[in-house]
Order: sequence, then C-alpha cells, then structure tokens
Amino acid sequence: MNELVEIEGVIVQPLKQIADKRGPILHMLKNDSNLFKQFGEVYFSEIHSGLVKAWKRHKKQSQNLVVPLGKIRLVIYDDRSNSNTHGKIAQCKLGRPKNYRLIHIPPMLWYGLQEIGGQTSMVANCTDLPHDPEEIESLSTYTSQIPYQWKS
Repeated sequence: MNELVEIEGVIVQPLKQIADKRGPILHMLKNDSNLFKQFGEVYFSEIHSGLVKAWKRHKKQSQNLVVPLGKIRLVIYDDRSNSNTHGKIAQCKLGRPKNYRLIHIPPMLWYGLQEIGGQTSMVANCTDLPHDPEEIESLSTYTSQIPYQWKS
C-alpha cells in the first residue's frame, strides 16, 4: 500500500504502546506535539466489519486519526488544484499492534475509511476545531468524482 506521506500536508506519526499485563496504554496526541494546533473536540467512530465510511472532507478542520481497536484502510484523495500532489491517492492500514500510528489530515483532502480486520473497529479523532456541519463536504462512497474503487 502507498504510504500517506505521498500526499502533501499529511503526516504519519508512529505512536507509543506501553505493555501492561492488565492491558496496554496507548498514546495518541500531546499538546507539545508539532501536530497539535489547538483543541477542537475528540470523538470516536465505529466501523462495522467490511463496511466503508466515505467520502468526506473538511474545509477548515484538521483531523488526527488513530485506530486503537481493530484494523482499517484509510484512503486519501488530493484534488487541491494548488497542491504538489494534486490528483494522487494514497492509502495505508491503521490498527494495532503493527500499524498503531496517528495520521494527520489537513483541510481540503477527501478521505474514507474501510474496516478490514473482520470485526467492528474504532477510530479516535482529535480535531483542531469543534464540529461545524457548514464546513464539511461529503460524496457518496462509490462516486465517480474520486478515482478509487473500494475493495471487498
């Protein structure tokens, strides 16, 4: 799979997992991280086995995504006309234990998520702005506007 560093502005950051026989401690984001601008909100989104949540982009809000439970495929499409990576699609797997990392998605990039672990997965998102339905754009999962075919 292509790594997301191929999309301008997207940052991939490995995260610390601290082993504990009672259950691990999973880091996500600290206020001294170069990815932290300001606090908007934190929310959790579940994706059921094999299903897709796509396509969405934010006009102003940055996303900081982590998958603490399960496994997903994250796909990002860059249609920003002023970007060096205009027209590119990148994807990666997220989830524990091997792919536990934070993905920073700046505004104006289309993204979608697909559950690939065979169970319900959970995505944590720490945004830099609170939810505002006026700044979100959506397309249907199988739109022809994005040159990507979801795998079953």
